[in-house]
Amino acid sequence: MRNSQIADALREMADLLEQQSANPFRISAYRRAADTVIHLDRDLGEILDREGFEGLTALPDIGYGIAGAIREMLATHRWGQLDRLRGTVEPVRLFQTIPGIGPCLARRIHDALDVERLEELEIAAHDGRLEAVPGVGRRRAALVRASLAAMLGRRPRLHRTEPVPAIPAVDVLLDVDREYREKGAAGRLPVIAPRRFNPERKAWLPVLHTQRGHRHFTALFSNTARAHELGKTHDWVVIYFYDDHHREEQHTVVTETRGPLAGHRVVRGREAECRTWYGHEAA
Repeated sequence: MRNSQIADALREMADLLEQQSANPFRISAYRRAADTVIHLDRDLGEILDREGFEGLTALPDIGYGIAGAIREMLATHRWGQLDRLRGTVEPVRLFQTIPGIGPCLARRIHDALDVERLEELEIAAHDGRLEAVPGVGRRRAALVRASLAAMLGRRPRLHRTEPVPAIPAVDVLLDVDREYREKGAAGRLPVIAPRRFNPERKAWLPVLHTQRGHRHFTALFSNTARAHELGKTHDWVVIYFYDDHHREEQHTVVTETRGPLAGHRVVRGREAECRTWYGHEAA
């Protein structure tokens, strides 16, 4: 992928964020990064090959998050974050960029694990979930781990210089979830027309960009196969959050259907924290 194509993608991200009323800081950061890329006298792929991830982050106006986006584009010719805001996220095609994964297996992996990004798939490849998918197994999961390590430019943790981003508290995530659902229901958010599960190309998916402290958040209803299968496309809210380095992490907020939190909004994987928080709220 050429520098000019990467610069175009960064500019398109800035334009989409502007159209969707995102924070001006994020918008200008992507435009500054695009200017850096287009004026480079070296190929970004060459920099990554010779100097690694640190070579990208050493460039002016290229922080960890944007460097990660560049690395993703160089490895896959796609950028999941941009595809999401375009409404064109196609994880099945993305997973086919991994050696040894064809169309059928890519779809099976996506449907079974409900993941959309290579980084999420890498976690599943390490924690045992991937090898449990029919057709994968231990050997193929190991090959996928190795391929993803090469594609994502991972280095051993002991030598990693990138600071680990802090995770927002559950009350912050629940507040973003509340803002998204309230503004979406009131028709106060821009909407996009996702390509997946939307043959009429109808614009129905609201997008929220908001901020809490130094963090930027983007929230959308889940448009995965699993969400459609269970009728949860207007319940499950995926919240992506970014720090000052524009690194992306995510959590999903759902309505709990059983147990002491039934009927309450909870952050998946952090139910214990939600129980504590709701307990304090009731006290």
